[in-house]
Amino acid sequence: MVRSDIEKFLLSVEKPGRYVGGEPNSVVKDKKDVNIRFAFCFPDVYEIGMSHLGMKILYGLYNSIPDVWCERVFAPWPDMEEKMREHSVPLYGLESGDPLKEFDFVGFTLQYELSYSNIFTMLNLSDIPFLSADRSNDDPIVVLGGPCVCNPEPLADLADIVSLGEGEEVSIEMFDLYRRHKLSGHFDRKQFLREAAKIPGLYIPSLYDVRYNEDGTISSFTPKEGAPERIQKRIIQDMSKVYYPPNFVVPIIEIVHDRAVTEIFRGCIRGCRFCQAGYIYRPNREKDYGTVDAQSRSLCDTTGYDEVSLSSLSSSDYTELPELLDNMLNWTEDSKVSISLPSLRIDGFSDELTEKLKKVRRGGLTFAPEAGTQRLRDAINKNVTEEEVLNTCRTAFNGGWTNVKLYFMIGLPTETLEDVEGIGELSQKVVDEFYRNPNKPKGKGVNVTSSASTFVPKPFTPFQWEPQDDIDTIHRKQQHLRDSVRSRKITLNWHDADTSFLEAVFARGDRKLIKVLIRAFEKGCRFDGWDEYFKLPVWMELFDECSIDPAFYANRRRSYDEILPWDHLDYGITKEFLIREHKKALAAETTPHCRLQCAGCGAAKLTGGVCSVLKHGNEKRG
Repeated sequence: MVRSDIEKFLLSVEKPGRYVGGEPNSVVKDKKDVNIRFAFCFPDVYEIGMSHLGMKILYGLYNSIPDVWCERVFAPWPDMEEKMREHSVPLYGLESGDPLKEFDFVGFTLQYELSYSNIFTMLNLSDIPFLSADRSNDDPIVVLGGPCVCNPEPLADLADIVSLGEGEEVSIEMFDLYRRHKLSGHFDRKQFLREAAKIPGLYIPSLYDVRYNEDGTISSFTPKEGAPERIQKRIIQDMSKVYYPPNFVVPIIEIVHDRAVTEIFRGCIRGCRFCQAGYIYRPNREKDYGTVDAQSRSLCDTTGYDEVSLSSLSSSDYTELPELLDNMLNWTEDSKVSISLPSLRIDGFSDELTEKLKKVRRGGLTFAPEAGTQRLRDAINKNVTEEEVLNTCRTAFNGGWTNVKLYFMIGLPTETLEDVEGIGELSQKVVDEFYRNPNKPKGKGVNVTSSASTFVPKPFTPFQWEPQDDIDTIHRKQQHLRDSVRSRKITLNWHDADTSFLEAVFARGDRKLIKVLIRAFEKGCRFDGWDEYFKLPVWMELFDECSIDPAFYANRRRSYDEILPWDHLDYGITKEFLIREHKKALAAETTPHCRLQCAGCGAAKLTGGVCSVLKHGNEKRG
């Protein structure tokens, strides 16, 4: 449904298809049949938000409930924002065209910290107060979810509710509670939030007092009005039985990942010490291959997509991968559907997998050594050797591939310039491996693309206490990397250190940062994840205006006994385990992955005391 008041200027903005809705498989309901309206907001542009699997799952789930209507909302690009303000058009749901102010819930998924400034733009365009304390009974309930809410404190004063972990089950419980309150005839916002705090997995920031020491660290975090001292994340126990959408909304303009996507498992067995996802999504839970196959086929049938991506954090760790690919090849080859298998492990790329991949796709292969030297790979617990990297590339070259992407990180804890040089040296060894291979594709050269992102210390990882290298240090290391690469067969990419710095500030920040975010909105900060709009000098001025030192959050080493802003949240991983892993990192000692040996991370308590990751071997508690 296209709002009549945007038709007059729609063709004057970039990509008007972002704002019109009406796509195949989108859900339109009769408002008189609906009790709960949920605006699912992705604080970035349509093309990125429509690629997000979590939105697809929850959109389908919510709309499967007869009296719930979920609509999609994306951040308008600055040209559209300007037109909306000029013509007094409020931000609206794509399905109905109704303003967000009319919804019961406005939910934001937080996928990356640099999207935070867009949340304030979207609330302002909706005439919804920024702060929870300023909202009345008539305002929507603002809910935050997604991976970044493992530390929601920079946005705590904005959120009415923070949903920790996986949302399929806890959302239904939240809706049930809200329905009872709404149908009672007198909705009391504060009473609803007090009762919502009793639902496991829901964190109500307004029910907690935070006090600070003179040095700026947290001295206490105190619940009030019966709120729990710690809030434990929610997880889905049985991935094969949980809801999965039979179709996706099919976009009418090109999006970033325009294909069908099927989850094969959640979690990760590996324990790379820099990887937040590998810890906050524990424990590992697989979906059986028959379910994956059926869901993939359904999505291709209902959307018309000719590509399906098998989604996970480490696809080659899926125990039923050979059976899955065999089943899927029975119909994908005839249907001309290609299979994408991202997130392959270096040590999981076998000759057998190579033969199957030849049938399902062609193009580049991506692997992630993460560090250039063995000492640093051991420190980050990558558990991959240089010989395994070269063997994997040899297998790929034997299979006909000529393009390889290697992912590395710069600024990892304990890193030296020798480690930085190792990135270039390992990249060169991959090039040399191609040319010494007698089975390499004839008449073709090789291209190795090595990308080096900047390390950001994240909550609930063994490196949550580590400082991030300052920007000047990162720049020196990036220059050192450039100088160490001389082959034209190697393409170097690196991530901007300025944006990584701001990411670190908000990743480990506390409630004092809300005033900086509000001022950032007032100063025009938008789309900070986009190079053309990110302006670090503006942010530094804002920190100075608010008397906040951003280095306190990004570049400061923290002690084990410091109260961290996220210590009251329970993601299943114990602090004792993270401390053990941090100490092993400093000693460059590795920990075997979960299927080899239980490290006692604590996630087993989320599955009844027995870690489901070990179901294919001996069950151990940990």
